Amino acid sequence: MRKASRLFEIIQILRLARLPVTAAEIAARLEVTARSIYRDIAALQAMRVPVEGERGIGYILRPGFDLPPLMFSIEETEAIVLALALLERTGDTELKAAAGRVADKIAGAVPPPLRHTLSARALHAWGSVPRQPEGIDLATVRRAIRDEEKLSIDYRDEYARATERTVRPIALIYYSETANIVAWCELRQAIRNFRADRVEACERTEAYFRGEGDKLRQLWIAGWAENRAAPP
Repeated sequence: MRKASRLFEIIQILRLARLPVTAAEIAARLEVTARSIYRDIAALQAMRVPVEGERGIGYILRPGFDLPPLMFSIEETEAIVLALALLERTGDTELKAAAGRVADKIAGAVPPPLRHTLSARALHAWGSVPRQPEGIDLATVRRAIRDEEKLSIDYRDEYARATERTVRPIALIYYSETANIVAWCELRQAIRNFRADRVEACERTEAYFRGEGDKLRQLWIAGWAENRAAPP
């Protein structure tokens, strides 16, 4: 997590806390060391964010400091609730955890009537939840898409044929039964879809295709639109 994001997360944690929160508790939630949190607290205080407390006791955010409020209508809040519920059906563990954090942040920022809408749990997304694929971490795929980093995968197709591929991931599509990775396949020299549940192993390559992601997505979308327009 980048430092700027971490500072924002610390402010959010302190805003929602009713009692002082120790550096160890914050570190556990953000998956960093307590030493990093001590440095971050010092950085926030240097920026005149009113964080008070000390090591071993915990920290609080003094009343009077707040981030700009989020203004949502009832319908917009319901849309957010349903969207977060739909993330429960992706099978992506990291995204589901992020959805919970989003709900907490919104609940801490909106007025009480809308906060009740968020917590009432009156809207639900129903249906089966796909299993987390065993051979690949979908969080790794999403990071590779953002960073435009190539991935090396061991893939087994619908006929059980095994191949090793180097791919340039550009999109991730979540279906009810699995997720599909859209990528430029260097073996086939074309855009291909790879079912996540057929990936048997995946490794980062630290080789990048920076600046090409948008062009490849345009190529994919153009091909998709052309196939839809073709007569049966």
